Amino acid sequence: MASKESTDMDFGGGGLSRQNSGTAGSWEFDAALMTREFKFVEKLEDQYVCPTCGQVVLNPHQTGCGHIFCYQCIQGFLDSDITPKCPIDDSFIKANEVFQDNCCKREIANLEIYCTNAPNCSSKVTLCRLQDHLKICQYESVQCPNSGCSETLFRKDVGDHLDSQCRYRLEPCPYCRKHYAVIHLMIDDLQHSLVLKHHEFQERTSLAGSLENQVKPLVQEMTRCDNMIGTVQRSLEEQKDRVDSVQLQLQQLTRAFSQDLGCTELAQLRGSLDSLKQQVSAIEGLKERLVMLEDNYMRHSRLLNIHVDQFQRNEERFRELESTSYNGKLIWKIRDYQKKKEAAAAGEGRSPFMLSAPFYTSRSGYKLRARAYLNGDGSGRGTHLSLYIVLMRGDFDSLLPWPFQQPVSLTVLDQSGARKDVTIVFKPDLASSSFHRPVSDMNVATGFPCFISHAELESANDAAFVKDDTLFIKVKVDTTGLEDL
Repeated sequence: MASKESTDMDFGGGGLSRQNSGTAGSWEFDAALMTREFKFVEKLEDQYVCPTCGQVVLNPHQTGCGHIFCYQCIQGFLDSDITPKCPIDDSFIKANEVFQDNCCKREIANLEIYCTNAPNCSSKVTLCRLQDHLKICQYESVQCPNSGCSETLFRKDVGDHLDSQCRYRLEPCPYCRKHYAVIHLMIDDLQHSLVLKHHEFQERTSLAGSLENQVKPLVQEMTRCDNMIGTVQRSLEEQKDRVDSVQLQLQQLTRAFSQDLGCTELAQLRGSLDSLKQQVSAIEGLKERLVMLEDNYMRHSRLLNIHVDQFQRNEERFRELESTSYNGKLIWKIRDYQKKKEAAAAGEGRSPFMLSAPFYTSRSGYKLRARAYLNGDGSGRGTHLSLYIVLMRGDFDSLLPWPFQQPVSLTVLDQSGARKDVTIVFKPDLASSSFHRPVSDMNVATGFPCFISHAELESANDAAFVKDDTLFIKVKVDTTGLEDL
């Protein structure tokens, strides 16, 4: 195929030497591209196909018998046998007769192929220009140049990645204005937020202790007032008895006066009347004292109720802070299952359902909570446990994408150790208002009225969903694709 001119060049193993056929082209194929699949625009002729490996002959070498092979294949022949033979005509292959066929190499280099990134890239280039094309091809996979980032993406997407997506891009610190990787700034923000939450918790704990100290003397004062009111009531009863006695005496005196009693009896009557007036005045004073004590009692009672309500709200807030999750997961522990289920069935309580503590997909993510009907809801009432998920209005809703479209899994956990949990996963219906941005405190709940039957929940043979009268419910939001602000 080509003349055997010029000098021999050593190619390594097996003593293989290369002879130039005419003026060799300057094109050399990058070894990294050897693993790529080439698709030629025109059907590849048989003369350009290695008869051993069946692939295009990218580095063609010709034997003394005139057949062309890949360098790797011909080298394999020489390495594997002292007297190798050509697989086509069974001629002996001599290392000093094998040379690089630059003529064939040039012909192959000028063959037109599709870009190896097809079908994304529709470019057609000659084989010798493929490496130059791949250096500018917008669909070539490249690694992010930022130190620490191992993200691989199309060349066309590198700009957007460096501008807004790479967690290792440099941005100025809002405090010192020095440039740091975004991921380090996020870590600092989370640590700062954690410190603030810790201080807030300590302040609220201190406030709870202070309120408890204020409530104790109020309770003592109420007890003292109750005792005093009891004493006054007993005194009033005694005074009433004395008034009744005086009235009886007055009636007797009146009858005696009507019978022309003497002066001595009249003086005694006047004395009795004076004594009666004094007793009536004393009773009036006790009555005023009683009214004042009742007013004090009512005032202290109202103040105590205010402090008790505040104390209960703080306790509820503390429990909520302690149980709040920021990773899209909620483990909800429901105690006294049987009692609460029976109360729901009897219509006792403010509502037939229970609400979990709120949880978040991230520190600045979506706010959600679970809703459970222990006695069932709708088609599952009286026969099933009903589970729902509720989107709540959060502080960062204006910064989040809507409608909410993250998959959600609801799970009733098996406490037997066999891990035979019951799980249902669903994707939000983007047309439903339940997954649009909330305009009130909570959206309409979405879920499963017949999640699990009471028979399976309470009497499963191979699982223990209710143990020690306690039920565990797990909610998990798939946060794939969500980025914290």
